[in-house]
Amino acid sequence: MASGRVRVRFAPSPTGYFHVGGARSALFNWLVAKQAGGDFVLRIEDTDAARNRQEWTDGIISALDWIGIIPGEYEGPIMQSSRADRHAAAAAELFAAGRAYYCDCTREDIVGRAGSEQAAARGYDGYCRDRGLTAGPGRALRFRTPDEGTTTVVDVIRGKPEFQNSTIEDFVIARGDGSAVFLLANVVDDLDQGITHVIRGEEHLPNTPKQQMLWEALGAPEPPVWAHVPVLVNEKRQKLSKRRDKVALESYREEGYLADAMKNYLMLLGWAPPGGEEIVPWSTIEETFRLEDVKPSPAFFDETKLRAFNGEYIRKLSPDEFVAACQPWLTGPTASPPWPPQRYDPAAFDRLARQADAQSRVFVLGEIVEMVDFLFLEEPVRDEAAWAKAMGKGPAAEVLADAIREFATVEWTAQALKATLTAIGERHGQKLGKAQAPVRVAVTGRTVGLPLFESLEVLGREETIRRLRAAADRLPVTT
Repeated sequence: MASGRVRVRFAPSPTGYFHVGGARSALFNWLVAKQAGGDFVLRIEDTDAARNRQEWTDGIISALDWIGIIPGEYEGPIMQSSRADRHAAAAAELFAAGRAYYCDCTREDIVGRAGSEQAAARGYDGYCRDRGLTAGPGRALRFRTPDEGTTTVVDVIRGKPEFQNSTIEDFVIARGDGSAVFLLANVVDDLDQGITHVIRGEEHLPNTPKQQMLWEALGAPEPPVWAHVPVLVNEKRQKLSKRRDKVALESYREEGYLADAMKNYLMLLGWAPPGGEEIVPWSTIEETFRLEDVKPSPAFFDETKLRAFNGEYIRKLSPDEFVAACQPWLTGPTASPPWPPQRYDPAAFDRLARQADAQSRVFVLGEIVEMVDFLFLEEPVRDEAAWAKAMGKGPAAEVLADAIREFATVEWTAQALKATLTAIGERHGQKLGKAQAPVRVAVTGRTVGLPLFESLEVLGREETIRRLRAAADRLPVTT
């Protein structure tokens, strides 16, 4: 382990939405720093000018804030692009020391000498090592790797993987225009920023022997503590892909996943709290997490399990907290419900959410909109499949007619409404489950939803009967 104050860094590129794998790595780094009383550095690797956008940087900061990594409690963000001069100076230092050389070989040159693309895939052949080229347009700077021996990476999670130096090509550290590539820029920044622990995804492990060589060549007495966390895979055990899988942390936040649930679940991707319990307070995770306990095998990102986790966290909210948590999906600048804003009634929602126990039926907060839309729409949704299922057979017309008549005078409570519809159903040879289907569809437009009688109580007598009559008018007249 490196000595002195622990300093970790999280170094995402602002080229797209925030990946759940990045969020998991950020949390691992954050906990290591907090447990050691050390420092967390946010470095934005924005050197790819063609793909970087300010909104992606803002999104990274916002996403980190959502999972509890709060601006003001870490160093940064440090923009890697602001350090281009320092990267260039390090490249010049390596060239002057004979640890790097300039190369003007094109890809076609390399393939031509190798004889085929397949042969060239083994790596650069060192053709320019001793040509004595100097800097110039189109000339990349390559690091001179050792021809013999091995490079051992001491990794907290993966042990001591060894890499044969003969299999590591003389890799590029600066492009033909003089700009540093990822490998060099990372090492220079880590050195200058005093990074002691590099905790990152497994996909970076093949880069590690190269970066370890650069640490040594730039005068570092020892490399950082390496820890490569397991890759995240989908149900087919394929690495999570932005093109194929839902990986954007922002997507889950927008759907209504709670930050505490997401944090808890992400921490289980490669690690588990002692004792076998998975849903645990964050304070327990802070106390018990250890890098050395992280498993190296791929971790399955199970959306079904995450959804169940989120449901459990929603159940843990107080009723007041639940009502407040739902508001961003019901009203406000980012909400997009199907009803006109002026029809939303917060008091009616509060009453319905509590009386109908919406909290026990929601797994992500965004689902609340479809459960309560009937309350704020001028007319219920028109779901023809639901209509056909509820109204197409059985005594639907008779049930609606009796409900219209008897609901006009019944005490307007869920209990009385239930008793009334139960009696109506028995009169027509139906159990309550069958008898309430046409009433539910007439009032809400759907075959499933919140408990019917609590919903009718909140909707009110006048509006309920108006909708029942409108539904009855759509049914064919029976003789």
